[in-house]
Amino acid sequence: QVQLVESGGGLVQAGGSLRLSCAASGRTFSSYHMAWFRQAPGKEREFVASISRSGGMTSYADSVKGRFTISRDNAKNMMYLQMNSLKPDDTAVYYCAADRRYPVLTPDYWGQGTHVTVSS
Repeated sequence: QVQLVESGGGLVQAGGSLRLSCAASGRTFSSYHMAWFRQAPGKEREFVASISRSGGMTSYADSVKGRFTISRDNAKNMMYLQMNSLKPDDTAVYYCAADRRYPVLTPDYWGQGTHVTVSS
């Protein structure tokens, strides 16, 4: 089992950047594939990006490709999402997720979420 805690959300102007972090508990972080999802107000939760156990494979939603970068540091039990060129449409609660299957489509574990607001 793994517990996940997100941080790094906040308010940013359009065109700005934010870096989200996800801290994982336990000694088995490197055995999980990881992902970021987001849920905008009034919308369903959607996939943002995922990264394989070793970090060797990544995938992105078309809406964030070229602007967001997912990464992980297995030695620190951490995952990150670098978000650049932010748009108001990126406003959402961002969730960290973990699963033993790749791609991470229906995660077994979720964090509590961190809010990101992008003002125009």
